[in-house]
Amino acid sequence: MPTKSTKMKAKSSGLNKKQLTHLEKRLLEERARVIKELGHYGESFNSSLQASDGDLSSYSFHMADQGTDAMEREKAFLFASQEGRYLWHVNEALRRLYSSPERFGRCEQCGDPIGFDRLDALPHARLCIKCKAREEDGKRR
Repeated sequence: MPTKSTKMKAKSSGLNKKQLTHLEKRLLEERARVIKELGHYGESFNSSLQASDGDLSSYSFHMADQGTDAMEREKAFLFASQEGRYLWHVNEALRRLYSSPERFGRCEQCGDPIGFDRLDALPHARLCIKCKAREEDGKRR
């Protein structure tokens, strides 16, 4: 049962207890999905070259085959790296949610509430739409 202080903390961020619980669930689901995806990449990295192409010998028949294999391994590594960065952002959002639920859902730059619709679509968001647009405009210059 929520206490009076818990209700006040949830209200100060503009998010109620039900919304915070929903966002926690979404973050945990995203975390589980990313960890599962990273597990698939780990399996493909651990498989040997022989197993990956089905050949009995460890030599490719043609140099182009070697290039294709190298490109596929690099592409898989880049995707795994991207998922790893995303996992870091999700873990950071969970850390923020658990350490200070009263601040979760507030923009880290201006302090304004981040809309629940934005958080529902992107539960690890740290910035409101205005600050995020400002940040992206600054990167383009």
